Amino acid sequence: MTETSRDIDYAALFDAIPTPVSLLDPALVFVDANQAYLHMTGRTREELVGRSLFEVFPPNSDDPQGDGMESLRASFRRVLETGKPDTMVLLRYDLPVRGGEGGYEERYWSPVNTPLLGEDGSVVLIINRVEDATSYVRDTLAGPSEPTGRGGDLPMVGGKIAESELYARARELYEHNEILRQAHAREHEVALTLQKAMLPVHMPLERRSAAVRYRPAQGSLNVCGDWYDMINLSDDRFAVAVGDVVGRGLEAASVMGQLRSALSAAMRVADGPAQALYGLDLYARSLDGALATTTVKIDIDTHSHTLTYSSAGHLPPMLCHPDQYVELLDQATDVPLAARSRPSHRPQAITSYVPGSVLVLYTDGLVERRDESIDVGLKRLAESLARHRDLHQEEIADNLLEDLGMNSGTADDAALVVIRL
Repeated sequence: MTETSRDIDYAALFDAIPTPVSLLDPALVFVDANQAYLHMTGRTREELVGRSLFEVFPPNSDDPQGDGMESLRASFRRVLETGKPDTMVLLRYDLPVRGGEGGYEERYWSPVNTPLLGEDGSVVLIINRVEDATSYVRDTLAGPSEPTGRGGDLPMVGGKIAESELYARARELYEHNEILRQAHAREHEVALTLQKAMLPVHMPLERRSAAVRYRPAQGSLNVCGDWYDMINLSDDRFAVAVGDVVGRGLEAASVMGQLRSALSAAMRVADGPAQALYGLDLYARSLDGALATTTVKIDIDTHSHTLTYSSAGHLPPMLCHPDQYVELLDQATDVPLAARSRPSHRPQAITSYVPGSVLVLYTDGLVERRDESIDVGLKRLAESLARHRDLHQEEIADNLLEDLGMNSGTADDAALVVIRL
């Protein structure tokens, strides 16, 4: 913090902001308001602070539009539920006339509601910024029009006609936005159901020290095309796989679910990872949307302390040895699923490990960034893995996500599996 920033009186700064701004708690009770807001509404700070917004400004029951309060409530509700700003279309919300005279003054507003988040990500305050558009609605469009410069004038518009037309168009836009929001909410609910059905939160394995994490892309549905799976093969052997379908949304999620189920079945009957991926490649050719899917499968033998693996175009898993050396498992990498004109057998490699090593499988969303080479992300992951390798697998997973910036949101979804061998 600089010397100048320490000297700023932020309370005075807030009060001096020329744009009308009020602060509301999650119960929509006024916490503060700046001078511009007080001047615009004709209220004092004492009349606002500690009282509910809708107590201070009750709705006009005689308003023929009758939806100002409900629209405003809906906006606040979206902010509280999503933790994201909400910009409203032109809103009519009449203010009670002061001085005990009764009645309401017709007013039009352009509000923006922005959340202030606490350390746990919850909304602790709502910043309610408003612009009074009443004079624009009433007066600006009420006068004669200017020449168009194209051989004639725009038609003369009366104040009430212009006001009604402007408001009607704004309300129409708002209603369409509400329909889109409801459709997105339904799609979001379906996506969550798919995620719960296809991406287990805990690996259903006994005596296996594994931690899994899934992070959806920022601003997308809560399930995309990444998947992970782990199954027991025998008392001394188990298999793990991760994969990534091209695309996002429900279509990618559907393809992901089918491929994950097919590979899960193949892992149980195939003689090794290469054969399992060969069978999955055959299946992917008959599945729309599966082209260019990447996946990697590893068989882990805890008796012989060996890893047998095969990759279909996927980023190499990382094996961190007890001496902190990080080995890339990249000796059996082939093209993505259905990428060749004809199916062909897949390569397979084997490497040994020392008990206490840590194996990490992941999808590209963990390491890829648009503004840097993929090698930078791989190096960052390897360094983080080596640094945290002595921790419990759950702590390793959390630290990897933190070090690679996944907790602040990314443009792609990511799956991560951490196994203590």
